[in-house]
Amino acid sequence: MDHDMSRQAATNPHQYTLTIDEAAVRYEHAGHPRTIRTIQRYCAKGHLDCLRQETSFGDKYMITPESVARHIAQIAELASTTGRDMPRPAAIDVAREDGQELRSKDPPTSPDPPRPAAADDRYLAQLESENVFLKSQITSKDTQIAALLERDHETNALINGLQRMLGPLLGAPDAGRREGPPHQTEDQGRG
Repeated sequence: MDHDMSRQAATNPHQYTLTIDEAAVRYEHAGHPRTIRTIQRYCAKGHLDCLRQETSFGDKYMITPESVARHIAQIAELASTTGRDMPRPAAIDVAREDGQELRSKDPPTSPDPPRPAAADDRYLAQLESENVFLKSQITSKDTQIAALLERDHETNALINGLQRMLGPLLGAPDAGRREGPPHQTEDQGRG
């Protein structure tokens, strides 16, 4: 990690008071919103004075408020000199069909909405692709489940038929093959 030696580094561990999320809020309040991942990259590249702590969930950065303020000031200065944060002016002159030009009366009232980044487009395309795949898998699984239920129904019908056929054969054995004393009838018991 390259460190700019012209900056004064924070030496007191108590100066590192901001988490990544808190730094993101400061960027947003300053009018230069940044993602959590971007702030992590700022830390990794040394744009912010921070302490890195390894945790079981990954690296955790603690940042000095001064370095965030300094970086926001740099971003604001860069934006004001390059005009990158300002929307492009709309075309003022509009050609009429008859060749005469009209001047626009009102300048644009609101900045252009931000365009999604190419990475967002790729991510969205990937999600849509996965949704199509998962929907086809659900359809396939539903078909398979219906077929298995039909086979289950057929199996139950076959087993019921076998039970009906084997019922008489597996029914009560005849009296000649019984072990133990024969049952007495009512007439035999009175005599």
